[in-house]
Amino acid sequence: MIRFVLIFFFGTICSNAQTLFSVDYKSQSDINVFVVDYKSQADLLVYKVDYKSQAKGNDGLWYFVDYKSQADFAIYFVDYKSQADLKVFFVDYKSQAGWQTKEKKHLLY
Repeated sequence: MIRFVLIFFFGTICSNAQTLFSVDYKSQSDINVFVVDYKSQADLLVYKVDYKSQAKGNDGLWYFVDYKSQADFAIYFVDYKSQADLKVFFVDYKSQAGWQTKEKKHLLY
């Protein structure tokens, strides 16, 4: 029984899937996101994956779900960089995804 509890607890802590839902209003969001024009301006380089199972860890592999209840995080795309909690840049390849600055990494845990 103790083994089961430890495995369940450890698995819950370590599973940081990045499933997101884009909300219509800032007040509905967990995180406010701004999409920057250049990689060098981003806190996180994001690659949009095709399947939920590919969105593992906290490394910028995002999967957008159809319903807020399915998401780990609700995000709102803001119009100005100064309004953002997190600045992202969408990359073309999975291997390019990842954190540029570790200071904001806690936002997606």
